Amino acid sequence: MNFKIKRLALLNALAKVSRAVSMKSPLPVLTGIKFDLKDNELILTGSDSDITIQTSIKENIEIIQTGSVVLSSRYILEIIKKIDSEFVHIYIVDGTLTRIKGANSKFDLNGTSYIDYPRIDLNKSGVHLQMKSTDLKEAIEQTSFATSEKETRPVLTGVNFKAKDHVLECIATDSYRLAKRILTIDSDVSFNIIIPKKSLIEISRIIEKDEFIDLYVSDRKVLFIFDSVLIQTRLIDGSYPDTSRLIPHEHNYSMSVDSVSLLNSIDRASLLSNEQTNIIKLSMSEDNVMLSSYSQEIGSVEENLSKAFYKGDDLSISFSAKYLNDAIKSINGEKVKVLFTGEMKPFIIMDFEKDDIIQLVLPVRTY
Repeated sequence: MNFKIKRLALLNALAKVSRAVSMKSPLPVLTGIKFDLKDNELILTGSDSDITIQTSIKENIEIIQTGSVVLSSRYILEIIKKIDSEFVHIYIVDGTLTRIKGANSKFDLNGTSYIDYPRIDLNKSGVHLQMKSTDLKEAIEQTSFATSEKETRPVLTGVNFKAKDHVLECIATDSYRLAKRILTIDSDVSFNIIIPKKSLIEISRIIEKDEFIDLYVSDRKVLFIFDSVLIQTRLIDGSYPDTSRLIPHEHNYSMSVDSVSLLNSIDRASLLSNEQTNIIKLSMSEDNVMLSSYSQEIGSVEENLSKAFYKGDDLSISFSAKYLNDAIKSINGEKVKVLFTGEMKPFIIMDFEKDDIIQLVLPVRTY
């Protein structure tokens, strides 16, 4: 293996594939990045066996001799980041010992044979769906935060992607809150899968521009292809709970309010709340809407929501300030509407103009 390459092109590619590499992998070879130099391109692969990211470089590269090697992700990334040169020259000196040369620097890095790297099948198989990358990125950002952090119910640690009749629903819940994004898709495909949160976060970070992304969904994995990047992730086994019955369809009370003023009020109202529970109370009547919190050890705070418009009978409801905060931020609209069905019933937060994002929060009983 012997090639010269523009440093920034290589750094950008390494930054992407290294996202899939885990330094805690039980397979030492998976702590590295596989360099596969072909006649017309350099293919870089990073994997932790749950998620695999592969990208190729065809421009800004001079290929002298083809070959393959696995180099430590941590060290190759740091070397390319810090080397002071527009181009770098990388070649195998002996066996797997690899030399990285810049204008004034020379590094010799011990590699691993590419033969030890597991074979990863990145074939385009299964149900095919094409969608806008920005839609996928938004859907991930608007749902993934509501997944469960606890491994006791593995299915809740991922986001449920459910496609049917030209509609794709992305749903996440941790049993205390729920986030749902509805997308219209061109393809009339059908699947019901659970994608791990970690994989979705990495995909969201790698999406940089508005383009089309191809998804290939099979029984155990899903492959995403866009902008010379392939990302394959395993799926979480199991059936996702039916969340449709959790979302109330009738609302007796409603509040509309400016998003920024509500976020600021939540921030102030939770200042004196207990950090562990972070519970705040919303008291509403047609004349007055008040946010408050009380802690026996710390004190109390009241915040008047003068910009809120409330419709319905008097209602008081307590909930996690963090959950409402996360829900409003994910909607990312100027104005939100909050729909209630009762004091101890889940309530819904939606964009004032659109209904393609639904955020649901369960109230908390306070005594």
